[in-house]
Amino acid sequence: MSDTKRIAFLGLGVMGGPMARHLLNAGHTVTAYNRTAARSAAWLDAAGGPGRARIAPTPHAAAQGAEVVISCVGNDDDLAQVMRGPDGALAALAPGALVIDHTTVSAQIARDLAGECAAGGLHFVDAPVSGGQAGAEKGALSIMCGGTNDAFAMAEPVMRAYGARIVHIGGAGAGQTAKMVNQISIAGVLAGLSEAVRFADAAGLDMDKVLQAISGGAAQSWQMENRWATMAADEFDFGFAIDWMRKDLGYAIEEARALGVSVPVTALVDQFYGEVQALGGGRQDTSALIRRLPKGHG
Repeated sequence: MSDTKRIAFLGLGVMGGPMARHLLNAGHTVTAYNRTAARSAAWLDAAGGPGRARIAPTPHAAAQGAEVVISCVGNDDDLAQVMRGPDGALAALAPGALVIDHTTVSAQIARDLAGECAAGGLHFVDAPVSGGQAGAEKGALSIMCGGTNDAFAMAEPVMRAYGARIVHIGGAGAGQTAKMVNQISIAGVLAGLSEAVRFADAAGLDMDKVLQAISGGAAQSWQMENRWATMAADEFDFGFAIDWMRKDLGYAIEEARALGVSVPVTALVDQFYGEVQALGGGRQDTSALIRRLPKGHG
């Protein structure tokens, strides 16, 4: 395989659209598929029109002649739809092709797809990402990968177009389970941060000075650095939506149950997010978790 590839990209959402654009900027040819034609047309227009960027009507059509298929869709069902069946991408690929899935899905479907790809002479990497929309736009995502050594060696140079940190965790499904670790960690941090912001505000403290004081110590986190001020200002219209976080936590809780692992804080925070969804905040950033906590009287 040469340095520049013929790539099919499936899913042009807030993550996939920028990732596909970075692939174009890296010199690859990208044929994209998205369920909604309007989003496909907008992506093609932003890419400068036809050339190395093309649009296909089905995943199968997008994958015709591709050396690499990359997916970034919604959930297990969405992934199965774009990969399997007569309109799916897998049926269009020749042996030796590479499939990279960036969707956050269950570890089980990742393992299943890896097996299906191996049976067809294809290489598969489950590669969920972290870094949100900002990371996708900047081409600075963290990518957790599962798959064989050979599959990862093929995928890593392609993913450099939008990945700042790319780590091969282990075999098929290991990328997805590592992403579950990531989401479990974020859930706990945001729960504590929500309470801290409300507490500081009720105490009448200067919020900027508190951040300056504690963000240099053991309390520091990405969430604190990037969301403290916006949480204090009740600003939530950006970043990773609560609806998607609940989907991810559902996969994590299900996998924990299968492993016999207790994740009580994660389960509780998942319920808290359900409360924010009931308040109409499902499409707001995950930091909107603070909305379920009333403001104090400071």
